[in-house]
Amino acid sequence: MRTENSGERKRVVILGATGSIGESALKVARDIPERMEIVGLAANSNAEKLAAAANKVRPESLCLVDETKVEILRRALEYKPRIFSGEIGLREIACLTDADMVLIAIVGTGGLRPALAAIEAGKDLAVASKEILVMAGEIVMREALENDVHVLPVDSEHNAIFQCLESGRGLSALKDRDSPTLQSADIRRIILTASGGPFRELASDKFDSITPEQALKHPTWNMGPKITIDSATLFNKGLEMIEAHWLFGVEMKRVEVVIHPQSIVHSMVEFADGSTLAQLSYSDMCFPIQYAVTWPYRVPNTLPPLDFSKLSKLEFFTPRYDAFPALNLARRAGETGGTLPAVMNAANEVAVAAFLDRQVSFPRIWQIVEEVMNRHASVAHPDLDAILQADQWARGEAQGCVKSLKR
Repeated sequence: MRTENSGERKRVVILGATGSIGESALKVARDIPERMEIVGLAANSNAEKLAAAANKVRPESLCLVDETKVEILRRALEYKPRIFSGEIGLREIACLTDADMVLIAIVGTGGLRPALAAIEAGKDLAVASKEILVMAGEIVMREALENDVHVLPVDSEHNAIFQCLESGRGLSALKDRDSPTLQSADIRRIILTASGGPFRELASDKFDSITPEQALKHPTWNMGPKITIDSATLFNKGLEMIEAHWLFGVEMKRVEVVIHPQSIVHSMVEFADGSTLAQLSYSDMCFPIQYAVTWPYRVPNTLPPLDFSKLSKLEFFTPRYDAFPALNLARRAGETGGTLPAVMNAANEVAVAAFLDRQVSFPRIWQIVEEVMNRHASVAHPDLDAILQADQWARGEAQGCVKSLKR
């Protein structure tokens, strides 16, 4: 078993370096340079933004998935790193010999193969891409155990749960494989908090008139378009329910959601004795990213601490399950397991893209996902090929739904 020294600097590869999570990770690296060194950066197609980031931190390796823009990247660089390209290059940079950790911040399914490659290469994962565990949680967690690597959550909610479990019982199995594993019976509930999005109080009979511009105005977080729409539909929270099930080994029936508009309490764990632990901080992704990188140690930084004298209230509400059916669809997918979560995720990606392209109305997102799920015969304990086949099948079915719903 590998051991960490409290003074070691973690060498990190960031996949998805030009997105909001990648930008926050770069901020963390600047804030705690003695604890975090960027050795690789990867992006999908934004060559100029990748070059700008690379010129600042000078990692030894870069990857641009869009091979047609590699020359643009080269011309914009002020030094000569090793450059990978394409999907194969993404897997190669995830396996850099001198890397300790790979931060997966790729939206959608693109991070799954690089994540598995990193695990096989013995790299710890910091996971910000929900799809990895939603689609293939059984495979990812099994591979991580077999390769003796850690899967550390970066989502603010799952990072909060991780911290609460460490404080309450300690996820001791992550630190010491020989220690007793966390028992499901010790946990009564995992409670994920949700801001509720911009429409948490809007009457459901007005959902048809919601525009993409309105849905992209998240009340708390500054995120990419897809995850912002997921927050508006609550599919984001549904994906997180399945992710929590795999990360923490707790049955879906013990994973719940509560609406918390202030986004100060990032999630909670209720233990068997009735005690509840919560993790609180301002809404800044730098907090969970830093803890994933420095775990199991806590390191000072320049992030603002909570000023409780300025917190006027902390509110909690039951979700409107009928108005926002994503939560029940996700619970159904998680409880069924197999390939159904991958199908749900893929159909949602297509439906969200169609909504942003003004091809379908806001409520159609839920309807498309439910229709595709209803058509699918889930395969239990699938291998990676079966998962990817289900993903592609669901995309085709969802595209067909979109075409039939166009006005």
